Amino acid sequence: MEGRMQRSDELIDAIALPPHAARALSVLEEAGYEAWCVGGFVRDALLGRPCADVDIATDAPWRDVQRAFEAAGWRTHETGTAHGTLTVVDEGEALEITTYRADGAYTDARHPEAVSFVRTIEEDLARRDFTVNALAYHTARGILDPYGGRADLEARTIRAVGDPAKRFSEDALRILRACRFASQLGFGIDADTYAGMMANKNQLLRISAERVTHELECLLLGEHVREALMGTVDVLAAVLPELVACKGFEQRTPYHIYDVLEHTARVVQGTPPYPLVRWAALFHDTGKPAAFFQDPEGTGHFYGHAKISVRLAQCAMGRLALSPAFVGRVLTLVRYHDDVVEPTSKSVKRALARLGGDVELFRALCDLKRGDALAQAPQCAGRVALADELDAVLDGVLEADEAFTLKKLGVDGRDAMAAGIPQGPDVGAALAAALDAVIDERVPNERGALLAFLDAWRAGLAADCAENV
Repeated sequence: MEGRMQRSDELIDAIALPPHAARALSVLEEAGYEAWCVGGFVRDALLGRPCADVDIATDAPWRDVQRAFEAAGWRTHETGTAHGTLTVVDEGEALEITTYRADGAYTDARHPEAVSFVRTIEEDLARRDFTVNALAYHTARGILDPYGGRADLEARTIRAVGDPAKRFSEDALRILRACRFASQLGFGIDADTYAGMMANKNQLLRISAERVTHELECLLLGEHVREALMGTVDVLAAVLPELVACKGFEQRTPYHIYDVLEHTARVVQGTPPYPLVRWAALFHDTGKPAAFFQDPEGTGHFYGHAKISVRLAQCAMGRLALSPAFVGRVLTLVRYHDDVVEPTSKSVKRALARLGGDVELFRALCDLKRGDALAQAPQCAGRVALADELDAVLDGVLEADEAFTLKKLGVDGRDAMAAGIPQGPDVGAALAAALDAVIDERVPNERGALLAFLDAWRAGLAADCAENV
């Protein structure tokens, strides 16, 4: 999509359609039907945001759509014909074409039991969630905006189409979509719309974990995530109750100027937008309210909060559709986010060993530490430079190919057994001791020196056994 550059508060006046979308409109119109580009493409185009997906709505029944496009040489796929949707493909570019429709009754807080097909684009737009998504565009007819979506784009407001309570009772996922749009677009949520979200948030418990997780992750990766988390926490509490105790919880420490929730929101905002670090940032301090106590001087302390945060994060992510491997990595970051790592080769290698040698995880830990420092009191800002130093030290460790896992150790289990160490757990213990010695630079990572270390370790083991006889 092409469009002139504009200020953040200025909407584009004209939309240049991708060529395949313009061709699709022509196919339908040449067959005698009406068609419009609709939804998120129109919204993002008016905002000057990139948007690859174009959806088209038409008054043609799907079978007539299929005949028209196949006659024009396009391939078609019956992807959602029960709801009037056909996917058409031209030169590798796919579009969804949907017949104007109205939704029937919703019984599962997510999907209409049936749809009915209607005659006008205005009726079709009436079923959509928010006014900013209830826009249609045609190259000749311009913008169609029956519900004030353009004004809400200019006002940077998310507003439900029609009665908010009805919109959210129909499809509770729209509640999380509003939160996600707030994060991605930096929009505020209309007061009546937010009230409708609050009144129906219990219906989120009926939504599949996969859908909830998708919306939450999109929210976390949004450019305006701090404002979205702060502004919608009471709604998000239905799916992330762990956040409730953080709201308004003052930390009472010279190292923090924000309550736990705002600190958390700022940490999320202050980390790069990739899922691993943003999920870890969300959960890293959730254990603070439970760990909190004040000393006689009134200063707050949170000893052991990381362990509690791990438990809370584990429960939260257990409800969501996140892979066990991903959850494990998030929990590792939460567990170690507050660990002191000095900017030395030894300290960095020890941290890498605790992380199972996962270099990407160490980088993410540095990102989390930067975000954490930025969200603390001003005097803690110097910790950002420390995280930068850790990254630089890691670069040196990797360049020198230094050992920080057993895989990089100059000896293996066969060498340990050849040195007379009994097969079994003693072999693992001997190799772990050898790795510690290498990391501490007491022994070089050279085969001869390590074999001598294993001999000495075996002799020590034998002496211990003799003493215990």
